[in-house]
Order: sequence, then structure tokens, then C-alpha cells
Amino acid sequence: MNLNQLNDNEGAVKGRMRVGRGVGSGKGKTCGRGVKGQKSRRGVSINGFEGGQMPIHMRMPKRGFNKLNAKTHQWVNLSDLEAAVKAGKLQAGAAIDEAGLVAAGVIRRVKDGVRILGAGEISVALKLTVSGATKTAIEAIEKAGGSVTVPAKKTAEA
Repeated sequence: MNLNQLNDNEGAVKGRMRVGRGVGSGKGKTCGRGVKGQKSRRGVSINGFEGGQMPIHMRMPKRGFNKLNAKTHQWVNLSDLEAAVKAGKLQAGAAIDEAGLVAAGVIRRVKDGVRILGAGEISVALKLTVSGATKTAIEAIEKAGGSVTVPAKKTAEA
């Protein structure tokens, strides 16, 4: 047996419906679309249209809110800083800012700032200057002998 001799079992593949081939075919005249009206024509897109009534997807309440000017911070865990020090990318005791973290390859880009999170352990002293840090992260870094400097937030003055 060759590949060109393979075929499906009898009745395994159903032939496509041929419409508009006379009334004797069973799909002649209206071709299974019923009679008259918008849906019997081609190119109709009225899914969700409820006859002029407000559609259900517009009646249902929308939940949540996405702030247009929301800040997106780059997150760095304590375990990431520890791994960077062990790999020799960061120096223990050195002053490190957001640009230094990018240069060391700890993060790819700064975005709207860098925020230190408290996941993991840190055993070396680091002097960090970042946009934000969690309480547990600050406590862990200070416990290891380092410091975290978070610049004061700028307030809009009217």
C-alpha cells in the first residue's frame, strides 16, 4: 500500500452542502435561509442586536477601573539583589541607584521607578536609592547593615 492509495472509510467524510441547485436537492430556492428579511441576505452582521432594545452587553454594569495615568514600577525582590551580589554584578556596601540596577542587569528598564519587595533573604549591606520599598524590605536591608533611601514624593501645587 502506498500513500496515494490511502482513503477514508465509507461515510467518514460528509460532503459539503451545495445550495441553490434546484428544489429537488432540498436546498434550492431559499437555500436553507428561510424567507425574506434581513437574515436571508448576505453580509448581515446583527449579532447582539435586540430589535432596537438596548443590547444586554450594554445593559450590564462594567466592573473595575483602569487609571489612564497609572504608574508602573519595576519590582525587585531581595532574593534578586542577593543573587546579583553573589554573581558579582553588584558590590556589597556600594551606593546603588536605579540606573545602577539596570547597568548590573538586575532589571531591564526603570519604567516609572523601582520598588524593592521583601521576598527572599539578603545577607550583604547595600546602600540603595530607589523610588519605593516595602516595610519588610527596608527592615531586612537595615538588619543586614545597609540602607534604603526613598526620595520624597513630589506633590502638585495649585
